[in-house]
Amino acid sequence: MPELEESGSVPVAGLSDLERQIVDFFVDGVRVLGMPGSVGEIYGLLFISRDPLSLDDLVQRLGISKGSASQGLRTLRGLGAVKEAEVPGMRRAHFEAAVDLKRLAGGFIREQVRPHLESGQLKVGRLFEAVAAEEDRESREFYDERVAKLEGWMKRARMMLPLMQKVLGQ
Repeated sequence: MPELEESGSVPVAGLSDLERQIVDFFVDGVRVLGMPGSVGEIYGLLFISRDPLSLDDLVQRLGISKGSASQGLRTLRGLGAVKEAEVPGMRRAHFEAAVDLKRLAGGFIREQVRPHLESGQLKVGRLFEAVAAEEDRESREFYDERVAKLEGWMKRARMMLPLMQKVLGQ
């Protein structure tokens, strides 16, 4: 991976200043979400590109490996953040950014948030079992209260997802 410049941006020779700023914006965004920076680089470049880009275009322009580009595209496709685009006379697959916020939010919720909530629900169930095994009554009451709080948070989060999708789609 390229070294970061003092500003925190990834030095990429094949990008204009504006493209680089957009790429940096999306890199910061995906890192907050716990995703690799290359996912933000790819989405950012596709977002600011007039024309669809091929895998090789992304590798060349961003200075990332073919493996990183391929994995990043796979992640973005799973999220519904990129789509294949036809380029007349070209055999290679080309990609463009999906820019519909509702689609992006829906993909992120479907691929990232829902699975986390589902696994979290299973973990909360196991936590209740662990609390029941606690021998100290005072500790058990405290732990039971805290795990019940987690369960409430999980329930609220599941109820909020459809609302979040609707609000973001408006």
